Amino acid sequence: MNPADLSASLLTVVTEISERRGGTAVLAVGDLLLERPRNREHGDWASNIAMKLAKSLGANPRELADEIAVQAAKLAGVASVDVAGPGFINITLDAAAAGALAKAIVELGDDYGRGELYGGVTINLEFVSANPTGPIHIGGVRWAAVGDSLARIFQWQGGIVTREYYFNDHGAQIDRFARSLLASFLGEPAPDDGYGGAYISDIAARVIATYPGRLELIPRDEQQELFRSVGVELMFGDIKAALHEFGVSFDVYFHENDLHESGAVEKAIGRLRELGAIYEADGATWFRSTDYGDDKDRVVIKSDGQFGYISGDLAYYLNKRERGFERNIIVLGADHHGYVKRLMAMTKAFGDEPYVNLELLIGQMVNLLRDGEPVRMSKRAGTVVTLEDLVEAVGVDAGRYALVRSSIDSQVDIDLDLWGRKTNDNPVFYVQYAHARTNSVARNAASSGVDRSAFDAGLLSHESESILLGVLAEFPRVIRQAAELREPHRVARYGEELAGAYHRWYDACRVTPLGDDAVSDLHRTRLWLNDAVGQVLRNGLGLLGVSAPERM
Repeated sequence: MNPADLSASLLTVVTEISERRGGTAVLAVGDLLLERPRNREHGDWASNIAMKLAKSLGANPRELADEIAVQAAKLAGVASVDVAGPGFINITLDAAAAGALAKAIVELGDDYGRGELYGGVTINLEFVSANPTGPIHIGGVRWAAVGDSLARIFQWQGGIVTREYYFNDHGAQIDRFARSLLASFLGEPAPDDGYGGAYISDIAARVIATYPGRLELIPRDEQQELFRSVGVELMFGDIKAALHEFGVSFDVYFHENDLHESGAVEKAIGRLRELGAIYEADGATWFRSTDYGDDKDRVVIKSDGQFGYISGDLAYYLNKRERGFERNIIVLGADHHGYVKRLMAMTKAFGDEPYVNLELLIGQMVNLLRDGEPVRMSKRAGTVVTLEDLVEAVGVDAGRYALVRSSIDSQVDIDLDLWGRKTNDNPVFYVQYAHARTNSVARNAASSGVDRSAFDAGLLSHESESILLGVLAEFPRVIRQAAELREPHRVARYGEELAGAYHRWYDACRVTPLGDDAVSDLHRTRLWLNDAVGQVLRNGLGLLGVSAPERM
């Protein structure tokens, strides 16, 4: 019996008691979410439903809990029910009901843990979106790992997800990039506001290689335009290749320049004008964003006729909505907190619901450490640490796992020495090793004649088996919470908890017989449990874009 089954059975009990007491609230399974008690002596699952319902029913929480407990104890698969404190209901399953989960997981395979939180909902997830003026720095790498993991988790919850990269090819930073490339070609110092690092000379040399004639013979403005058009394309190609090697690919690469060339910016401003959210003042055109919760109004067309910064945001959001995306989520760096109010005001002005149709996830910085000291500069980029630097230091799996393992709203220190080790103090190694061990156990079982031809859930009665089954049962809830709260780190931390419970079970329980002992149904049943753990570890690592090796 998994938590969903138990919640559904408990719902029937609670609904009957509520109706008998004159309750009118319509209850759903989501109202009876179960939690694992911190103290294992308090049972397998706990519910606070009595305390939640007591006020509406005019009941004493403890008395209501006692009434629910009496009926819940009669449910199939329940061994006992106790009430603690002000009204917590603690439920203990019998061994057979708890153990049945192992077989169910193996039979469900890759589908175990899937849900329908976002069933059929179209989600546009925009992340990374680094300017194509240099390699991706370590902050952008974090958003690559987090964004891709979120996309996988949303898909596991039924979402129809589009991964999108906003290609900023319209603006001053592209001019600076082009001038930096040209300066490198001409042997001049980099512009004061330009870009440095070995990658600039690398890109400049590649641009030169694409030009069929003598580049020095054409006018400087034509030279700069060539470095702009070809250089940006080459740089973006390098970015795409690096992300692909990191296991991150996008469904859409959206060019900001298209918004300006297609008239989408004028269209978005016109829409707001029709809605009464645009006014003229001081020779400029303004978005009346304070009417929608912003702290000041925003210029959409400057007095010189140039578009204000927010104009592109207006057009891009409207474009996404016209493409049919119900939820639009953008992962941004720590320096973007000022965007929240203005973009939520924009969402509201267009008649949509802030934090539903548009949501911003603001992440914090990443610090790389070696020998306890910050790693500050890339050999290639010169001023920043890049994606390539991280992968070279610890590999793709450790890099992704390290970047996802902490909540995105917390700063992360990544010790490259730790994450490069092949030892159990390296969290990703610890989880991957647990998966490899499940495969090793399965291979040894096969050579000893242990197969899955029998399953008796009641035999899984060892204390370590009860704990392990309880952790396995939590997986669907963890994935749902990770999706609902936008917290993929929950999947990583769960994997470590499961790996720990498995390693302790491995030390206490044998899948293969000792010596000349005969193979029994206990061995066969434990093989099901072993394989269930392997399946869940594989599912969890897959959601983080991390491999699940069969041998280590």
